[in-house]
Amino acid sequence: MKELMHGYLRNAREAMVWKLDGLSEYDARRPLTPTGTNLLGMIKHLSSVEAWYFGKTFERPYPEDFSWWDDDAEPNADMWATPDETRADVVDRYRRVWAHADATIEALPLDAPGQVPWWPKPDTTLHAILVHMIAETNRHAGHADILREQLDGATGMRADNSNLPERDAAWWARYRERVEEAARAVVISQDIGNSF
Repeated sequence: MKELMHGYLRNAREAMVWKLDGLSEYDARRPLTPTGTNLLGMIKHLSSVEAWYFGKTFERPYPEDFSWWDDDAEPNADMWATPDETRADVVDRYRRVWAHADATIEALPLDAPGQVPWWPKPDTTLHAILVHMIAETNRHAGHADILREQLDGATGMRADNSNLPERDAAWWARYRERVEEAARAVVISQDIGNSF
């Protein structure tokens, strides 16, 4: 069970890093939503989350300090890369966090106890933290899927694995038009129904 869960976490991590491949520095960093969501920032965020949950939760603290953990850090400091943080810095840190987290996962049994002070029920287990991090990482991987597709059309978990049917641009344009027509048809029928 633990190895299966660990595999899901590893796959989601790799998907996150792949979403940066081939992008310009600007596209990797720029805010793509009104709340500033960006690809490199999500990786920075996941680094700090994994470092905490697989580190401090089990009294196995990650050895590097993150300035955005400081009490006086600005809000969302872990959600974007500053100009002095290179893409390589952010990704390399994420990979170092993986190694630390993987060591915790491998060393402890699933029922190993831990504490997350801000959770309503702070007592937890490695099993619960693994589930939490699989959900957290995959949630952000879903965000990254959409952001990357909007940037350049790249989809999937890896460069060699788009989980979408292989179709040409014309097919996708027609498909999108059909989806749009269906959405508009519902709105029109609701408007007609509401007018009686």
